[in-house]
Amino acid sequence: MFELSTESNEGQSVIISVKGEIDIYSAPDFKESLYKSINDVQQNIILDCRDLTYIDSMGLGILVGALKRVREKDRNITIRNPRNTVRKLFRITGLDKAFIIEEV
Repeated sequence: MFELSTESNEGQSVIISVKGEIDIYSAPDFKESLYKSINDVQQNIILDCRDLTYIDSMGLGILVGALKRVREKDRNITIRNPRNTVRKLFRITGLDKAFIIEEV
């Protein structure tokens, strides 16, 4: 199961915190929630993954889809504070080159 929460920081970007696990079972709800969260956003998006314990290939595919939508508006998605297991998955799949990954 996962949780999403959104906050804005003075118009610079929107921070979306992701908690829990994103797998084949939770992916459809994650996609719906994430796309709804980014739909009307005109700023860059920061996905805070500090509490994301697991994400599978389906979840990564949803993130790539979200990145495409955001880039259509000349914006970007930053993956913030991913755990080592999540960071490793981004590196293995090459998505660490598509997304900005930062530690804060």
